[in-house]
Amino acid sequence: MTPLKRITAAAAATGLVVAGAAGLGPASPAFATDTPTPVTVVEKLTGPDAPNNTWGRWDIKATDLGIMWDDGDGRVLTAFGDTFGNGWTGPGGGSGPNGNWRSNVLVRSSDSDLSDGMLFESAPQSPQGIAKELIPSKKVNGDEMTTIPTAGISVGDRQYIGFMSVRQWGEPGYWDTNYAGIAYSDDDGENWTESDAKWENNAEGTQPFQMQAYVRRGGDIYVFGTPNGRHGAVHVAKVTAKKLLDKSAYRYWDGERWSKTEADASPVIDAPASELSVQYDEFSKRYLLMTLSGPDIVMRTAKSPTGPWTAPQIVASSADYPGLYGGYFHPWNEDGEVYFAMSQWSPYNVYLMRMQIDRSGTIVNPNLVANPSFERGTTMGDGTNGTWGCSPNCGIDTAPPQSFSGDRNAFVRYNTGWRNIWQDVDVEPGTAYRLTGFLRTSINSDAGFFGARTLDGTVIAEAHFVSIGPWTKFTVDFESGDQNMVQVFAGVWTNSGDIWLQADDIAVIRR
Repeated sequence: MTPLKRITAAAAATGLVVAGAAGLGPASPAFATDTPTPVTVVEKLTGPDAPNNTWGRWDIKATDLGIMWDDGDGRVLTAFGDTFGNGWTGPGGGSGPNGNWRSNVLVRSSDSDLSDGMLFESAPQSPQGIAKELIPSKKVNGDEMTTIPTAGISVGDRQYIGFMSVRQWGEPGYWDTNYAGIAYSDDDGENWTESDAKWENNAEGTQPFQMQAYVRRGGDIYVFGTPNGRHGAVHVAKVTAKKLLDKSAYRYWDGERWSKTEADASPVIDAPASELSVQYDEFSKRYLLMTLSGPDIVMRTAKSPTGPWTAPQIVASSADYPGLYGGYFHPWNEDGEVYFAMSQWSPYNVYLMRMQIDRSGTIVNPNLVANPSFERGTTMGDGTNGTWGCSPNCGIDTAPPQSFSGDRNAFVRYNTGWRNIWQDVDVEPGTAYRLTGFLRTSINSDAGFFGARTLDGTVIAEAHFVSIGPWTKFTVDFESGDQNMVQVFAGVWTNSGDIWLQADDIAVIRR
């Protein structure tokens, strides 16, 4: 393995390594933006409080990435990165000696209705019944720390995973790889074999295909790549689908034509970019490319894999989802409805997200709620001008292990009277909307409500709930009628003792 010079031992010691392991980690907070997040949270896919119960079923308590592809037989396979089990305490990647660290795991799903989440049905398992590691790693820092999946695709009955062999983690946003490789499976992901197809890294750590993404169009597979870390440009190669494991069959875009020479590869998108996901979208007749760029997940579109690619559109802002990364398309997106997996360093788990695009590939129908995840400050306002208001004995919790996503959530708590949070939201009259949010309460709660009302307090539509144990999603459909502004709210009556409610990730979109 080629020794890499850029990350020193001192840098690695102060980086992301936690008790012998780490995930990709969050983007640097130094560049945080105030651009709103247009997308909405559909479901937490992994870990505690996830409907899939990945912790209880397969000892997937904490994980990241979630690279999805169609297996060609009616299922979607999803590959996760560094994964930890019962001993994980978080926040972030890494665990103690009882954390059951696996460099990668996989789950399967045939769920075609993603509007209410994505059901995982099975996973390749060890004899002990836990999700097993697919591509082994040495787990030795400075030699081979881990093997992280970056891409997946099926050709015929064979499944392929592109992965990177990580030599060592550095400070946030930097790591060194040994090589990028391809593993394959002929039993729908149950067992994997590493192939001889490898892209060895160079001493400077600048080889441009260390993190790869696949998209198939016709008989060709386009392979997009970036160097190790999060600060490189995007390059593209192509290969006949049946020759994916034959490196001599690859052709690299040099800016004008396809070249046989790997060194001729020229950037199609400038730095910084990493964790690519690319999909051809039949609805817009465009390639969609999602990537982490700086602190945010962004999307670009193009009519050709070689570009020109549009300017980036913000998909998810780190101001709303601190420590976000990844951004991997679900393969069954259609009719402008786009779902993808997003990771957060805290609580080091994966979320299913949704957005909508028009025929030009532009994101439309954004979330109308400002500060939907309560991450843009530590205090409440009065509910107007993009702020949240709340009754007395209320505010914003800063408790990363307990929040549904990120570091913060709203709360109300008291023992007498009606206590609620609210925000005034601009709407169009005569329009149908959908309100969603994630709630939980104290065990003695018996009269809670989540909904939309007019500014004078008249309820338009609401959901009633009693005690909510784990974080639970609520959905309320409503019509705006003659209103051009509504007030969304969540609250509880607290006349039965000390009662509390927490809320997170609230959204209003057009139906």
